[in-house]
Amino acid sequence: MSDEQDKKSNGTDRGGNGKDRIIRVERNEAGQLVVYIRGRDEPVVDAQIARSFPWSVPDSYISVRDKDGAEIALLETLGQLDDKSRAVVQTELTEKIFNPKIKRILDYNSEFGVTSVKVETDRGEVMFQIRSRDDVRVLSPTRALFRDVDGNTYELADLNALDPVSRKHVEKYF
Repeated sequence: MSDEQDKKSNGTDRGGNGKDRIIRVERNEAGQLVVYIRGRDEPVVDAQIARSFPWSVPDSYISVRDKDGAEIALLETLGQLDDKSRAVVQTELTEKIFNPKIKRILDYNSEFGVTSVKVETDRGEVMFQIRSRDDVRVLSPTRALFRDVDGNTYELADLNALDPVSRKHVEKYF
């Protein structure tokens, strides 16, 4: 048997897209993700889900990986999954990835080269600090990511959606 034939028979070849390969995704009693792959005798237990492009196209190109992080399938869209599997994957992406969306700037103070920002997000109020402009990644003329000193990321989805006072605090980053 050739190496290529062996890869296809044991399921380690990624070939094809997620729709062709993934039969279903569910959780077992231990709470682990279990992925059933066409052509594999055994399901992939303790699988991982990751966005390939979390900021530019967060609902596209979802990587499905085994417990060691090796990609086993790539979903171009979540629509490639059946309704139950899609719900499991969406829950996994929402619960495992902390990416609060900034709704309003409550307090903004810059002192000794460190900016402290208190914001209202879709997940509640939070205070974080940024050290420099390097901690702000502008994604578009109205969208940016703020990375705090601990490495957490906060998304400002639309500068124009902020109230005038909030907007004034962050306009300088655009």
